[in-house]
Amino acid sequence: DGMSDVVTYSKDGQIGFITLNRPEARNAVNGAVAQAFETAIDQLENDPEVWVGILQANTDGQEKPVFCAGADLKALNSGENNLFTERGGFAGFVYRDRKKPIIVAVDGLATAGGCEIVLAADIVVATTRSAFGLAEVKRNLIAGAGGLFRLPRAIGQNVAMEVILTGDPLPAQRAYDLGLVNRLVEPGKAVEAAIELAKKIATSAPLAVWASRKIVLASAYETDENLINMTNQEFGAVLKSEDTKEGLTAFIEKRPPQWKGR
Repeated sequence: DGMSDVVTYSKDGQIGFITLNRPEARNAVNGAVAQAFETAIDQLENDPEVWVGILQANTDGQEKPVFCAGADLKALNSGENNLFTERGGFAGFVYRDRKKPIIVAVDGLATAGGCEIVLAADIVVATTRSAFGLAEVKRNLIAGAGGLFRLPRAIGQNVAMEVILTGDPLPAQRAYDLGLVNRLVEPGKAVEAAIELAKKIATSAPLAVWASRKIVLASAYETDENLINMTNQEFGAVLKSEDTKEGLTAFIEKRPPQWKGR
């Protein structure tokens, strides 16, 4: 992958890395970013060796680091309407149906669509100099990529209402206290902390991780009846896999299991 790519994908062991790579434009999303982001997710999802993903942003040369400033307003203004993809919605990511957990490592400001990208990830690691905002109302726009319903789920309705109606960003410490951020770390340490978490997740059985993730996500909008049916279905499918036999055998033999993801 040439570093000239606006979004890059690489892997190390069982971890896939997706990097937003337009630091000169505050990692804003234009058509090229949306296409490349969707492609990177395809690579992550289709690689049988990779079980968990980390989403990061290149902030090289930025005076005040910005994880992502959202939609590229210049691109929007010039009539670009390919900031969305059919499968992923905004940035090719926010509504993407996928199975592998993604930890987002934020070191800087995630605003507007950038915040909505964070809300679409599964676990959030952030540094103390990070902030999360939906500033759309300041330009007579509304957050159009999931933020208006995902932020209240993440931090509670009243606080989300304030953040959304004022357009003022939420500092990392407050986001951490409210449960949006899983780990709060020193500036420059987000990716390191995300790798630590990803490695922990990768020691868990991948099929069980993916099935569990699916139901946790559905819990936000499904009825209990549907969730019970989904759980029974996923439980049955996982039970039939080779890895369940290995997990139980390893437990009996008092050894670490060797997962195959099947």
